[in-house]
Amino acid sequence: MLSPHYASCIQACSACAIACETCAAACLAEPDLQMMRACIQLDRDCADMCRLAEALMLRNSPLAEEFCRLCAKACQACAEECAKHAHDHCQQCAQACQRCAGECLAMAA
Repeated sequence: MLSPHYASCIQACSACAIACETCAAACLAEPDLQMMRACIQLDRDCADMCRLAEALMLRNSPLAEEFCRLCAKACQACAEECAKHAHDHCQQCAQACQRCAGECLAMAA
């Protein structure tokens, strides 16, 4: 049974993973790929971390809280990088990452 303690964090992780994958795909279509390199890498790392955090919470893993602290760091780094770019997909990703970082830290507290 899903712990209500995890519900909003799971939703934030899922939304963040989707935003990061969408952003990475859109960044690959931008004309200056070199400028978007760090954004793409962080998007992919963050999406993977969010998916794993979500899975750990869904199975009530004893590692969920500790992993979510690390996930929050990945989300924050991704948010900071995405916020540097004016593209809508980057700005939307930055917002999703900020929300997820906050939810992960609150859940792990």
